[in-house]
Amino acid sequence: MTNLTSLSRREREIMEIIFSAREATVHQVCQRLDGNPTPMAVRRMLAILMEKGHLKRKKVGREFVYLAKQSKPRAGVKALRQVIDTFFEGSIGAALATHLERPGSRLTQADVKRLEQVIEDLKQKESDND
Repeated sequence: MTNLTSLSRREREIMEIIFSAREATVHQVCQRLDGNPTPMAVRRMLAILMEKGHLKRKKVGREFVYLAKQSKPRAGVKALRQVIDTFFEGSIGAALATHLERPGSRLTQADVKRLEQVIEDLKQKESDND
């Protein structure tokens, strides 16, 4: 499966519709897209997304219903991994530090607590392996 980061803007919009609806017909996608695309144009985009390995379809009555081949969180993790590998030499810590050092970056108290817990869990795993 190709990475979601390589999709065009319109392909990403369609994937977001599919992710949020869990499944959708051509006409349902048309209704949610800006610019009043024709059903034929949407069918072609859905076919391209199937060729790229992002979607699958099933026949329901007389229509096809399109579904994502993987969940949004799983696709997000794969996309994030590619960005980290490409721009931060595989270092999650470097990516996070770079993001947090930017002006305007903010973490909620809940975010801080979650990160602290994740770091503590990682430290514990590391000490268990020693």
